[in-house]
Amino acid sequence: MQADTVLVNGNIRTQYDAQPQVRALAIRAGRILALGDDDDMRALLGTGGDVVDLGGALVIPGLVDAHVHLSWYAHFLHNVDLTEARSAQHAAELVAERARSAAPGTWIEGRGWSQDRWPDRAFPTAAQLDAVVPDHPVYLEAQSAHAAWVNLAALRQAGITAETPDPPGGRIGRDASGQPTGVLFESAMGLVKDRMPEPDAAQMAEHVRTAITRAQRGGLTGVHDFDGAVAFQAYQLLQEQGALNFRIVKNLPVELLDHAISLGLRWGFGDDFLRIGGVKMFADGALGPRTAWMVEPYEGEPENTGICTMDPEEMMACVSRASAAGLPSTIHAIGDLAVHHVLNVYEAVRKEEAARGVAPDRRRHRIEHVQLIHPDDTGRLGALGIIASMQPNHATSDMEMADRYWGERAGYAYNWRLQLDAGARLALGSDAPIEPIEPLPNIQAAVTRRRADGSPGPEGWRSGHDGRGRLTVDEAVRGFTLGPAYAAGLEDRLGRLAPGYLADLVVLGQDIYTCDPMAIGETPVLGTMIGGRWVHRNLP
Repeated sequence: MQADTVLVNGNIRTQYDAQPQVRALAIRAGRILALGDDDDMRALLGTGGDVVDLGGALVIPGLVDAHVHLSWYAHFLHNVDLTEARSAQHAAELVAERARSAAPGTWIEGRGWSQDRWPDRAFPTAAQLDAVVPDHPVYLEAQSAHAAWVNLAALRQAGITAETPDPPGGRIGRDASGQPTGVLFESAMGLVKDRMPEPDAAQMAEHVRTAITRAQRGGLTGVHDFDGAVAFQAYQLLQEQGALNFRIVKNLPVELLDHAISLGLRWGFGDDFLRIGGVKMFADGALGPRTAWMVEPYEGEPENTGICTMDPEEMMACVSRASAAGLPSTIHAIGDLAVHHVLNVYEAVRKEEAARGVAPDRRRHRIEHVQLIHPDDTGRLGALGIIASMQPNHATSDMEMADRYWGERAGYAYNWRLQLDAGARLALGSDAPIEPIEPLPNIQAAVTRRRADGSPGPEGWRSGHDGRGRLTVDEAVRGFTLGPAYAAGLEDRLGRLAPGYLADLVVLGQDIYTCDPMAIGETPVLGTMIGGRWVHRNLP
């Protein structure tokens, strides 16, 4: 059998135990044909085939981000970026700049602000936006995506007044007199967001093309997506057009559970480019707006233990129904009490599954984020066979907030090493657009627990309560390859470079296994291949 493409003169780390490191590989019809030395692989090349000299570059399996909001990220790339805003006033000025070129009365959208990066750490107000953008409704999501900052025009369009009650699972920010301040938390964000115009599937598909190209240039060959129904429609349009050159596992929002069950959709339905994942639910909020659901109150806020966004009894009913219908669940849980209740639900559902003869690996349930876990719960994900879907870059972004609001509890925060050692499978991701989508800086965060500027020091931030919070480079890469492959049920064809596996790989401009760990994030991506085709190529 002849190859159509051969890669030679490389440093290829396969994650395939029989041949863990080779110099060359051969590809036929989008799959790995063989691994070995240069001469043997050249001998397999068919007439008209392509030989690529890697020049000694490192090759690793294709990187997959296990937690992305792809259509939302695509939308973000077209809106106001507030991640570098130095204050509420600076953020308002960036919004005003966009408004000057917008048609009168149109919505201005943006995201990425965080009051904890500002000198006073105070939540912003509608009045600050009204002073510079009075004539456009404005909707600005926080970096956490669990709070929104709006102006008076937006409040008016949504009909929000002092008399508007807080919706279940949410809160309207109010001043001392009860008037809305312009900040909305959790489900209250929907009071405004639901009034805004949304792109249709065709428009979203065009935006997604741009996002996919950027992801591929960063070394990603696929993502696990957590957006809604219109996003799913957009991905199907791209596939129908023959333009989906990126692997997407589509998780379904719990609001669509009844529809999924009635249609008979099951985990894994689809193909190698677009397939059904699990059912997404939210147990709580986030650290940034202090809405993550906590066992004990936030430091300095004795009345605040966060927000439960889904009652555990309702969650149990949904997870149970989904499992019986052939769908695993994937539940957002950030606070330690949220994680505790999610684990209780999974423990109960595991008993139901066992009674039906369903093994744990047939329902690959996940917890998204696992940002803080109570000491009593640290081993439960591993024991129950629950995937820990975690985002290393959240740790380096949030470390100061975690210290400030969680205090010594932060020793159990963002601790992927703790979960790995307890037997849980890790599936790592970015949570883009909450954080940048590029995987190499994220791998650096997993390995160092330090920001790009080196802070907080050589040992990294709270390297676990036992001092071992960091991952090795190999463990971090596996978290972006084998972990997502297992979570998607694709471990028989993705996650490693082995004969018969899909030819998804990344070529890197330096050896991230041997370079200074603080330089991993700056590593050039020389090539990204999906199914034997280059989707990004910048090889010498």
